[in-house]
Amino acid sequence: MSEEKVVAVIMVGGPTKGTRFRPLSFNTPKPLIPLAGQPMIHHPISACKKIPNLAQIFLIGFYEEREFALYVSSISNELKIPVRYLKEDKPHGSAGALYYFRDRIMEEKPSHVFLLNCDVCCSFPLQDILDAHRGYGGVGTMLVIKVSAEAASQFGELIADPDTKELLHYTEKPETFVSDLINCGVYVFTSDIFKAIEGVYSQMRDTSSNYQISSFDHFRSATRSVPADFVRLDQDILSPLAGKKQLYTYENKDFWEQIKTPEKSLKCSELYLSQFRETSPHLLASGDGTNKKPMIVGDVYIHPSVKLHPTAKIGPNVSISANVRVGPGVRLISCIILDDVEIKENAVVINSIIGWKSSIGRWSRVQASGDDNERLGITILGEAVTVEDEVTVIGSIVLQNKTLNVSVQDDIIL
Repeated sequence: MSEEKVVAVIMVGGPTKGTRFRPLSFNTPKPLIPLAGQPMIHHPISACKKIPNLAQIFLIGFYEEREFALYVSSISNELKIPVRYLKEDKPHGSAGALYYFRDRIMEEKPSHVFLLNCDVCCSFPLQDILDAHRGYGGVGTMLVIKVSAEAASQFGELIADPDTKELLHYTEKPETFVSDLINCGVYVFTSDIFKAIEGVYSQMRDTSSNYQISSFDHFRSATRSVPADFVRLDQDILSPLAGKKQLYTYENKDFWEQIKTPEKSLKCSELYLSQFRETSPHLLASGDGTNKKPMIVGDVYIHPSVKLHPTAKIGPNVSISANVRVGPGVRLISCIILDDVEIKENAVVINSIIGWKSSIGRWSRVQASGDDNERLGITILGEAVTVEDEVTVIGSIVLQNKTLNVSVQDDIIL
């Protein structure tokens, strides 16, 4: 068993999926936007690398291949494992995409296939899920977590047998409360998953023919508002297989978030930075304001190329990417600073994401409340935004290539 190969598939979506990340996603695919100093997709890839006998990692999406080519090449070299980007000709749904590329995914004859969504933030206990799955049997095991009843309705809710952990019932974003257990978007399957998807395709073909169609099938076909070759993992696979001793659950006791909005990305960057304390302490910066080093508070990532004035004070929850220049007296709290940004003396940045090549002037403030529930809970500056000296930007989104010479609050600058 120890020699059985496994592969991992990470769903990255496409340009139509990252719209809530604008203006950051205008020129950079959402999965490549940094969290805790690394592209969003780097975190699940790093987790996959730790699985013994991992043969390959596949990224599946409908971005253009050129948008991922550089990253795929560098991460393959860094991890010494083949990472391949597979471009869908059109969206097929996560189960449909898995089936569409089944020959590529199964070319090394893996015993198990991991399936992850790239917009999930967690500790990815992949080996634990695999070990649990081998004990359960069946087609697959999914990572689940308990959340509040209020939060549960935003996700796929499920009921699992408390003893056997079998998935008994699954419903996607129900209108009434079903359970406080939700789907985390992380799975492991045997190759039998492809038979299950093939079964759905067969059912669709039967339903679309003109004979022997039940009134229920007519109703289901009429209410299924997706293309005929689009197979959803949740409604089309998980729901029908629930209660048939085919699918099982593994409960996550660690952190979990879905990275749907920039506000969530700031929260997820914080979670990954705190995880670094256990997994990668060498990535966290330190400094007490002496010996020409700035004061570092809490969990902070600083790229080695950053030029930081020793009188700056950084943290907690700050991630600073390559070639950033931070001037004297600057204060940074709970923010993501992307490549090639300049922050001039005595500027303050709080609860904000500062886009590539932007500049923040002397004595300026870029900040927000940090409240997830507010419409503009964080401030986002797109690429190459200039905030001039002594300008305040509060709770606002600023599109790329803009210059602000007056203060703004609760605004979207197009």
